[in-house]
Amino acid sequence: MKIAYLINTYPRASHTFIRREVQALERLGHHIHRFAMRSERENLVDPADLAEDDRTEHVLQKGLAPVFLAALRWATANPSRFVKAFAAAIRAGKRGAGQTPGTGGRLRQMIYLIEAAYVAQRCKSLGIQHLHAHFGTNSAAVAMLAYLLGGPRYSFTVHGPEEFDAPLALMLGEKVHHAAFVVAISSFGRSQLCRWAALSDWDKLHVVHCGIEPEKFAVTSPLPGNGPHLVAIGRLAEQKGFSLLIEALALARPKHPDLRLTLVGDGPMRPEIEALIAAKGLSQNVVMAGWQDEAGVQAALANAQALILPSFAEGLPMVVMEAMASGRPVIATAIAGVPELVVAGKTGWIVPAGDPNALAEAIAELAHTPQDKLAAMGQAARERVFERHDIDVEAKKLSALIAGQQA
Repeated sequence: MKIAYLINTYPRASHTFIRREVQALERLGHHIHRFAMRSERENLVDPADLAEDDRTEHVLQKGLAPVFLAALRWATANPSRFVKAFAAAIRAGKRGAGQTPGTGGRLRQMIYLIEAAYVAQRCKSLGIQHLHAHFGTNSAAVAMLAYLLGGPRYSFTVHGPEEFDAPLALMLGEKVHHAAFVVAISSFGRSQLCRWAALSDWDKLHVVHCGIEPEKFAVTSPLPGNGPHLVAIGRLAEQKGFSLLIEALALARPKHPDLRLTLVGDGPMRPEIEALIAAKGLSQNVVMAGWQDEAGVQAALANAQALILPSFAEGLPMVVMEAMASGRPVIATAIAGVPELVVAGKTGWIVPAGDPNALAEAIAELAHTPQDKLAAMGQAARERVFERHDIDVEAKKLSALIAGQQA
């Protein structure tokens, strides 16, 4: 079956889970065409991401004129459908005006409409039977408008937390209503979709986890001694809670002077976090490693005793899955889908979000846990993530949903 994937910016360093999903579907025999509005090639470091960038049709790189002319031809050939899609875009623009950034006003929605007409036209010429978008924000908006314009039926994956921050402005319920089906990456995510979808649309809502490739984690490194040695991985942005983590480290260090943290990632809050590290006197305890490719992330996990996730808002982060697959326990906040994977006392520690003292206490518990028990927690973590997040198993679920909607 010919399927198209639609993502606003793809590939990105933080979107390797989409690449894995696409490639798993291709292993099942599907032909996948990649659409993205934008490329972020200048920020890519992983060779696999660079190769994926070469496979992706980046719509806006073609120039505005060709995209606009293609959209105009489609609108002229399908006037009644264009009116229906135009009305939906106007409704979305009215709801989104002045709301959360990225939800858009009327101008932004008109841009989505043009992009949608181009995508609809390309899907027809390529023989695309199904369009799947990742994220319930702008990419799902384009997919819905393309469908209303006469393009292929569509589905989308909701990750959170962005979709749940502005569900009305994003017209999340309407996107669900027009979709063939909608995927959440956790039961928590599905519960949030139930809040905004009509009861009659609940049977469209399914859970398909993001996945890892177990064969890439066949060998684990032994846990390092001493420490505690921690790793945190993610974009340096407000929702990730890294500033709170620095406060927790400052609380824990007096009793654990050998405490070490490797912080993998980059983002807008890097200067602020670096300043906080210096102010707390933690410059010898924290390494700012910047973005790393998959090999670099695995090396950082191998050199740590545990992953620490201090987030305020999440979906279900890939770094948790990768850490558990690497045989590392996880210290994480009790948010979104995280407690569905991390089991307190068995595969790690779960603490309240926003509480630096609780994080510091969990770090202390890690430090006092015997090495053999930490290793046993790491092994339990491996078994749990392999059972729940094998990408080939999850891709079969998604493939079945797509095939079922084509009957």
